[in-house]
Amino acid sequence: MSDFIYCPQIEVLSAADCIRRRQWSDEDKHRIVEESFVGHRQVTATARRHGICRSLLTIWRRQYRNGELGAGRPVSFAPVTVTKGVPASQTGPVDPPDLARTSQVEIALPNGRRPVVPTGVEPEALARILSVVDGQ
Repeated sequence: MSDFIYCPQIEVLSAADCIRRRQWSDEDKHRIVEESFVGHRQVTATARRHGICRSLLTIWRRQYRNGELGAGRPVSFAPVTVTKGVPASQTGPVDPPDLARTSQVEIALPNGRRPVVPTGVEPEALARILSVVDGQ
């Protein structure tokens, strides 16, 4: 038994052998976050579907709500649908001043808030409202 010499096996690992961190583009992050907002309790399921950690998706969602996710993202416009709604109490023809007084516009901001303002609001007043609601 004197010929037996203990020689441990050594394994050398290199950086090329392991999986590197994935780099997510801003578009991918936005798409994944918006998918997680659909339905109820979709954070875990969405994270599992895309192979990311639930806590990372939670961080992305918070950044999305605060407008910090992809700050350099250009402003995009959403389609607008205009409907002519007549109040139930009004039976006669609708005058344009009454329609302007009762019509409202809902504005979707990047932080997830949706202020509703009348269509006849002054631009300066609207700018003040948006600066307060948007947090800028």
